[in-house]
Amino acid sequence: MLCFCTARAQVITSIGEQNLKIPKTEKKEVEKKVATNDKLPEIDTTSVYYNLIDSAQFHIKKKDWSKAESFIRKAIANEPSNGNNSLLLSNLATLQRHQGKLNEALKNYNMALDMTPNAVTLLMNRASLLLDLDSLELASADYERVINLDPLQEEARYNHGLIALDRRDINTANSDFEEMLRYNPNSLLAHEGLGLTHKATGNYNKAISYLSDVIKQSPSVTLLGNRAECYLMTRRLNEASEDINNALQIDPNDGYLYLLRAQLNKIRYENQAAKRDIQLAIDHGIDPAVAKEILEVGN
Repeated sequence: MLCFCTARAQVITSIGEQNLKIPKTEKKEVEKKVATNDKLPEIDTTSVYYNLIDSAQFHIKKKDWSKAESFIRKAIANEPSNGNNSLLLSNLATLQRHQGKLNEALKNYNMALDMTPNAVTLLMNRASLLLDLDSLELASADYERVINLDPLQEEARYNHGLIALDRRDINTANSDFEEMLRYNPNSLLAHEGLGLTHKATGNYNKAISYLSDVIKQSPSVTLLGNRAECYLMTRRLNEASEDINNALQIDPNDGYLYLLRAQLNKIRYENQAAKRDIQLAIDHGIDPAVAKEILEVGN
């Protein structure tokens, strides 16, 4: 039960507020120009281009994604060679994600990154979309690029580690999470990642310890479910029951939790309760073949 950290893709609401990481070599050139009073390019905020962008921002604030998309397209068409179109293409892609146009969004993130290949925000946005599209290898490559540009980017390193864990590349996953701890000894994401790594390798008591560190500060359905699994594997049934019940209070529609409770009830020889929970798991989206395996194991 892995949970990728996929923050909502950023809509950049101001050309001046780019939220981009500038590579060190480029940053030095900008600082050099400022130090020598060389003029940086001026922005004409009265042009048709920027009026169209203002209109797009107005509709973004209203969450009218379709109209905002239309104005961004018009702005790009108005000045197709404008260097700020990288940001507009990124925004266009994010608006398309809101509308479920995932393949179109991917094309626009790609074009934006062709223009600004070292833009961390754009790489993070595209990686997040690739996770939604189950393109884990490509997402991992984007996260690796972000890590190279910004070693302190926790979300990128965490997701890179989780993808490695999904591939059973334990060494890479462990390296990512340990490196996060080196940069930030109090990192909750690092503790969560190490908890999941120990769970994957069957070291359930260590997994419980790491997951508990995070749950104390920020409980979630995913964390409680993962710890409940570890409790089940170590036959700490009361603790498992408490985690499952607490998670169900947060999200009563999570089918995986009913599957865990079915396992718990089966261990307790409460077969009718187990059958009830298997049906609840199926009703809440769990594959019937997977769910019914729980009842068959050990029969």
